[in-house]
Amino acid sequence: MEKTAYKFRLYPNREQELLLRKTFGCCRFLYNRMLEDRIKQFRETGKTGHPTPAKYKAEYPWLKEVDSLALANVQLHLESAYRKYFRFHTGHPRFKSRKSCRKSYTTNMVNGNIRLKDGLLRLPKAGYVKIRCHRSVPDEYTLKSVTISLEETGKYYASLLYEYPSCRTRSCRMDIEEPKTLQIRFSADGRLIFSDGSQLEYPMYCRNSEERLEKQLKSLSRCREGSRNYAKQLDTLIRCREKVKNQKTDYLHKLSREIADCYDRVVSEAPARSGSYPDPKTGNHFSEDYNLSFLEMLRYKLIDQGKEFFIAK
Repeated sequence: MEKTAYKFRLYPNREQELLLRKTFGCCRFLYNRMLEDRIKQFRETGKTGHPTPAKYKAEYPWLKEVDSLALANVQLHLESAYRKYFRFHTGHPRFKSRKSCRKSYTTNMVNGNIRLKDGLLRLPKAGYVKIRCHRSVPDEYTLKSVTISLEETGKYYASLLYEYPSCRTRSCRMDIEEPKTLQIRFSADGRLIFSDGSQLEYPMYCRNSEERLEKQLKSLSRCREGSRNYAKQLDTLIRCREKVKNQKTDYLHKLSREIADCYDRVVSEAPARSGSYPDPKTGNHFSEDYNLSFLEMLRYKLIDQGKEFFIAK
């Protein structure tokens, strides 16, 4: 079995929006309290406990107003953070800030409590929420969980995690005697060079959007913090930043889809450097995240079609 996610835009009403924001706050509060109690217990006894959400509902009754599965996933996220800390030494789990942390929560599919039909998504406690499904989901997919998130621009999104058989799109392409192969290598300045002569570009419209973003950032620095003009300029800056991110993601998705449809096998060179690579002609940078995001999009698109993707070390 393999898993894939579909991200759709949500349009909650005022009551549903209030409940979603309350759920975000409860999840953040519970995460911080559980982390605080684990740290305190470790300092006193030398052992880390495993607190559960039920322990705090008696002391804080308003936790019962939100989805219980969302609170249960908070405990799982904290356990996962500690496992990464002890196993991979990624750093001790930190407290979540009310201002800067990502506003999201995850709820699981149990006994049909989540449904998607006719442009509506049924969520626990919130009921049916209007959703824009720009892609169709195959009937053989099984819904496992939903993650609700709130962007800086005030837009709500739902990421639906589905499970499907791994051999769903497995075809006989690899039985071809000479499969069409594409090779990818890294240049000295960090570009991805393809064997057909093309390369991973940085679109001009992205450069223009970044220039506008820099201008908006300079305008924000001239405003007095806390003033009305500062709030307006900050909102403009956030929307401009979101546009830059969406433009990059859209370009990488379209290019990776074009390559996945044209080739049967892709062999990529492993990235040997980290950080950003300066472009002397334009002054922009090809970051490592930009290249790795493209390779990851290309990898799962090829595998989903039953094709091959290799990284040559």
